[in-house]
Amino acid sequence: MNLEKYKKDLESLIKKGEGLYIGMLVEYFPEQKEALKKKYKKKADFDEVLKKINFRNNYQSWYSEALEAVRQLLPSRSDDFQGYYRSDKKRKEISVATYRIEDFLEGLNTTRNFTGEVIVDGKAAIPKFEQQLNILKSLLQRFESSLFDIRQLVQADVFDNELEVADELLKKGFVRAAGAVAGVVLEGHLQTVCDNHQIKVSKKNASISDYNDLLKNGGVIDTSDWRKIQHLGDLRNTCDHKKKVDPKKEDIEELIAGVRKISKTLF
Repeated sequence: MNLEKYKKDLESLIKKGEGLYIGMLVEYFPEQKEALKKKYKKKADFDEVLKKINFRNNYQSWYSEALEAVRQLLPSRSDDFQGYYRSDKKRKEISVATYRIEDFLEGLNTTRNFTGEVIVDGKAAIPKFEQQLNILKSLLQRFESSLFDIRQLVQADVFDNELEVADELLKKGFVRAAGAVAGVVLEGHLQTVCDNHQIKVSKKNASISDYNDLLKNGGVIDTSDWRKIQHLGDLRNTCDHKKKVDPKKEDIEELIAGVRKISKTLF
């Protein structure tokens, strides 16, 4: 999973939304154009935004992408996000409170009889879109806080698959290979635990023993856990191809079971 790519896609979607928002403001409040332009370091960038952005032509594609992002990252706000777009077909009157972005796209406005005084028009959609944009912006923070959880879930799946490979190798009699695979999973998981606790690993090619010592010294694990991991590391070392004696099947079964437990309980 390319998490950084997803983050950039979200940032790009927010930027497009900001452009749409500027387009709405300039259309209904042209006097704000100069004030909005000052927020851009280069005025040419602002002019370029106005040339490219037409809310009515670009909103639907933006809405489809943004809604999907909300559904995936913050599903609890999905109904709110859609509510700012969809008009209530059962509403008794069209007012500033009931006006929605859908009405804006259809060019809907209401006036008083005889006088022609505007009661509500597209301006009423601006705060609705502003709220949609704010929900989308909140996803960035949510996304940042979710990266840890996402990485953990993805890595957990990878480790589970690799341990299943180790189980299969062991069943087919490839004892040394099964132990080596389990050892790689253990080493990778301990490295992740160090990263999670911001424990600096200065050694370039750190081993299971190195990570284990760092976690103990950092107060992440106690002596009992340290000994268990050290024992698993010793079992993994019996799978070194330089060893003349083949590792025992029961030892590698213990190794795989131990690594599976560590990967599910130590974070």
